[in-house]
Amino acid sequence: MEKLVYATRRERFNAAHKLWHDEWDEAKNFETFGKCSNPNWHGHNYELFITVKGVPDATTGYCMDLKYLSTIVKTQVINKLDHKNLNMDVEFMKGMKTSTENVAIAIWEQLEELVNEKGCQLHCIKVTETENQYVEYYGGK
Repeated sequence: MEKLVYATRRERFNAAHKLWHDEWDEAKNFETFGKCSNPNWHGHNYELFITVKGVPDATTGYCMDLKYLSTIVKTQVINKLDHKNLNMDVEFMKGMKTSTENVAIAIWEQLEELVNEKGCQLHCIKVTETENQYVEYYGGK
């Protein structure tokens, strides 16, 4: 019987964003989005956890080479997000609200195919916005 293993890689990035609806006044935006509606932007020190799942290879013992995972995460995600303005600088975030929920979904979309190509499955993207708040995305609708 094959044994399914979950492996997780942690990365970090710092980014600015603003959550705002043009149709609302400043008070309504602040009531809804708090500090994230600051007209002069607002930043976070994010932590990103990428969990993959698969059956360990008989030769290597890995379900996925985490060095490879680190490389694709850095090239496809971290290098594009780190020290950037999520609303203005990140192509794969264009046209969406830059909530932590949407950041997690967008990261999943950047990584899923590359993980699957290696015989593993992307299981979870966890994005920690603050020490008290995080989002987990497991794919799908």
